[in-house]
Amino acid sequence: MLTYYLDLARRSLQRTPVMTALMVLAIGLGIGAAMTMITVLHVMSGDPLPGRSATLYAPHLDPLPRDYHRSPYGPDPSVNFTWPDAMALVDAHRAERQAAMAGGNLLVRPERAGLSPFYADGRYATADFFPMFGVPLRHGQAWSAAEDKGHARVVVLAESLSRKLFGTADGVGQTVRLGDVALRVIGVAADWHPRPLFYADASAKLYSDADLFFLPLSTAVELKLDVSGNQSGWNGAIDLQSPGMSWLQVWVQLKDAGQAAAYRRFLVDYSAQQQALGRFERPPEHASLTPLSVWLAQRDLVPGDVRMQLWLALGFLLVCLLNIVALLLAKFLRRSGEVSVRRALGARRRDIFVQLGVESALIGVAGGALGLALAQLGLWSVRRQPDDYAHLAQMDAGMLAGTFALAVGASVLAGLLPAWRACRIAPSLQLKAQ
Repeated sequence: MLTYYLDLARRSLQRTPVMTALMVLAIGLGIGAAMTMITVLHVMSGDPLPGRSATLYAPHLDPLPRDYHRSPYGPDPSVNFTWPDAMALVDAHRAERQAAMAGGNLLVRPERAGLSPFYADGRYATADFFPMFGVPLRHGQAWSAAEDKGHARVVVLAESLSRKLFGTADGVGQTVRLGDVALRVIGVAADWHPRPLFYADASAKLYSDADLFFLPLSTAVELKLDVSGNQSGWNGAIDLQSPGMSWLQVWVQLKDAGQAAAYRRFLVDYSAQQQALGRFERPPEHASLTPLSVWLAQRDLVPGDVRMQLWLALGFLLVCLLNIVALLLAKFLRRSGEVSVRRALGARRRDIFVQLGVESALIGVAGGALGLALAQLGLWSVRRQPDDYAHLAQMDAGMLAGTFALAVGASVLAGLLPAWRACRIAPSLQLKAQ
């Protein structure tokens, strides 16, 4: 029966090529605009670490003086950690895993012939960084907690950087010069790109930056390597290890709600202890623990113009659907004589409704194909823009399937009223008029 309905729909659409083209164009334009912006929103609001995000938390302390006035235009210094506080949280081992980190941008001095020195972004971190975030290691291993404490001069390279420097993905055992320091390569990680790069400082480009090297935080501090990101000092502090300089990020891994509640209490107790020592001046209750999902929502990483463009695209799709409703209504009612003959020959209203619904779905399939092409064109134009997220604007398999599902669903929805009106026509009146 479905084959029969498809053949009827094909014949009907071929009899009105101009109207058919208008409906396919309307649904294609609406779907193309909507799916372009839905895809952009999808890639910007995805889970950066599927399977791990639910266990990751961002702790927060407030070491700022009571009279410190936060600038409404700059970053909040208390978002980052001071060296003493970050090391206290890492050394306390109150979570399953805990890591302190900061970004760095260092000059790489290749020994390979034909390569000029270049700058690369990387991460200074404590030992739990790798198992906590699940950084995939292709070769070798990461440094241990003991090597962290010993300020070991070791480094883990991203696979792309290893290939560039040594001509091979396995650069373990080689020596690389970062800045003026020679470091031994002990591991090579797969090119790893969480999107957004949630653990980075707020000044980073969260959708385009990626770490090409990783080395112990203690080593970076001892060697006074350049730190990228916000560094905020108070009370005249200028040294990175000062209790009045915030520049580090801290993340912890907690397996359940019970551990999270215990860790919150630990943060409050630590703040109260520091207040008693005269360091913290603000109430201990300012300490908090934020799940990664909430942290991402609070950062409002999706720009306002993207949200506005999404609503405009959805509004345009609605206008296109209203036009399709009007065209289908005119088309179906004009076929009232044909419908009445089929009813007189024994077709039920349900049969007529299904027949017209199949015709609407066929329009949706054709509109979906056009919409997919237009969406790809729209995403190509987005990738040409200078925005941080622009290069991510590409459809995955789910979004491709969603394009056709939305097109067919929208066209069937648009055809419900016209089909219902057509199948409610009284056959006797139409046949008498004939």
